[in-house]
Amino acid sequence: MSEVVVVALFTAKEGKADELVERFSPIIEQTHEEPGCIAYALHRDLNDPNTLALVERWESQDTLNAHFGMPYMAEVGPIAEALLAEPPKIIFGAPEPVGNPSKGTLAGT
Repeated sequence: MSEVVVVALFTAKEGKADELVERFSPIIEQTHEEPGCIAYALHRDLNDPNTLALVERWESQDTLNAHFGMPYMAEVGPIAEALLAEPPKIIFGAPEPVGNPSKGTLAGT
């Protein structure tokens, strides 16, 4: 199976971005231990500190599906409800390599 790249964009309620990072941190740390997790990295927008992007790489759709079933993932909904200003935008992607093959995709070659 092919790798899956996920990009999730979060907009925290005003003044809640630090709490969002704090509450997501244990989930991220546990996710790093999952089989099939290649990368799971949170980034803060340099121009808007209330906007965060979670960039994920999974070995396959099956490993991503298993991730969604992990017990700690049940915490994401209540965290989002309490701290997000709007629903997250989530993109599930397959590589569309353009240009240099080693730079045109996040997935392994």
